[in-house]
Amino acid sequence: MNLYKYLFISFSVFFLASCSPESIQVKIEPNILFILVDDLGYSDVGFMGSEFYETPNLDRLASKGMIFTNGYATSAVCSPSRASILTGKFVASHGITDWIGAPEGEDWRTYKRFSKLLPANYAHALPQELTTIPEALKAEGYKTFFAGKWHLGGEDNNSLPTAHGFEINKGGFHVGSPANGRYFAPFSNPYLEDLPDEKGLSLSMKLAHETNAFIEQNQDKKFLAYLSFYAVHGPIQTSEEKWKHYREKAEARGIDSTGFEMERVLPARKYQDNPVYAGLIEQMDDAVGEVIKKLEELGLMENTIIVFTSDNGGVVSGDNYSTNLDPLRGGKGYQWEGGTRVPYMIYVPWLDQKGQKNDTPVSGADFLPTLLDLAGIQTLPTGIDGKSIKPLLEGQQLEERSLFWHYPHYGNQGGEPNSTIRRGDWKLIHYWEDGHEELYKLAEDLGELNDLSKTNPQKVTELSQELMAWLKKTGANYASPDPLYHADSAAIVDLRYRTTILDRLEKERRQMLSPTFIPNKDWWGSKTVD
Repeated sequence: MNLYKYLFISFSVFFLASCSPESIQVKIEPNILFILVDDLGYSDVGFMGSEFYETPNLDRLASKGMIFTNGYATSAVCSPSRASILTGKFVASHGITDWIGAPEGEDWRTYKRFSKLLPANYAHALPQELTTIPEALKAEGYKTFFAGKWHLGGEDNNSLPTAHGFEINKGGFHVGSPANGRYFAPFSNPYLEDLPDEKGLSLSMKLAHETNAFIEQNQDKKFLAYLSFYAVHGPIQTSEEKWKHYREKAEARGIDSTGFEMERVLPARKYQDNPVYAGLIEQMDDAVGEVIKKLEELGLMENTIIVFTSDNGGVVSGDNYSTNLDPLRGGKGYQWEGGTRVPYMIYVPWLDQKGQKNDTPVSGADFLPTLLDLAGIQTLPTGIDGKSIKPLLEGQQLEERSLFWHYPHYGNQGGEPNSTIRRGDWKLIHYWEDGHEELYKLAEDLGELNDLSKTNPQKVTELSQELMAWLKKTGANYASPDPLYHADSAAIVDLRYRTTILDRLEKERRQMLSPTFIPNKDWWGSKTVD
């Protein structure tokens, strides 16, 4: 059993004959299992309300921990939010403002979107000077392990997981989706060994097996196991068995004749009815179950903190148009709640949480200070933006604060260059194309359908001034006007989104929900990105 308890006992001596303990302090040095899922939406799991996707292992874990219903990623796309989790800094502070590999500046024109702005330049690797969670824990004697998606640099810029505090790396390098587009063995990942007996094994389960091997080898030490799934990022794939189960479930629930509707830029999925995506989610849940089972077998659950979250919202538009996040508006890449509000759960074994729901706004930047606080580490890296939410886990409150987002780019999924602030129930979005702003009161309008900027000018001014002051303080990067922009070209793109793409999506949906759907000969590539 990996249970470290250090007892500090101080004695006062009276009359050289007797002594009595003045204080006894118990310090527990816990293990940490951090589970990060790629592109998993706010309502894509059972414990957050999904009635279509099945996540029994996560639901059981959540029933023991604390669920944060206002839990946020720091960005609507992956690399920026992943950097924030590891460093405790908001996106404008660490400089990775878009997913690494996205075109910037004039290179954006190769996408033929004909946008008004050229996206800002951004950092293409996790800055070496920033202290990460594994570096801070390693300095305190923790064994550190990484498995899965990294997407924060690679060998070329000396930014693999092993350059940022992880002693072991299984599967993490510069790419953002499964190597060679495969969710089934062989995985063809240069940092993940393919074994001869793995035919049919899912990538999620492979990562679980690697994580379990590390835990078993280090069960008598304190450790950080960082399990970062490639799932549920596109290309979405599952087994025939799981597809069949969810196709029949969708049919029993009733299949609408149309499955998509236009959002501001791209079509968006209307329902949670994608049987391939559902199967991919369940494969991830199966893998989580295997790791939890290993912790239980080794008697480690009572001393292991477990975090579960996603790097950004689910894919409603763009990529594979996989899910719907009702009641939230938008999804991955979007500036609305669906882009950044995510499943966010923390299990602390010595606290009596029992699935409590906490509605305090919290951020991915809060994980670093919170985990160090829970581990009894008093010294924090300098200049972090996150706050320890240990008081919330213990049933206390946090002082109200502002959360910030900065995305000076265009998203593949329809997001627009913006900067955003949330304080209390109020959320203000500043759009960089023309400077207009939207204001929402989330407690009354979670779907962000009622823009209150015209009726609350004082609140707009207050939040806008705070947002701009913060951006100036952080030295934020900005998009710039494209002198080659032409409105007629942009209109042609918009028309294509509203006709050709919409028609194609409806056809694909009908095929995927058909009993005769055959994606390929062996089912190990059931849906690929165009």
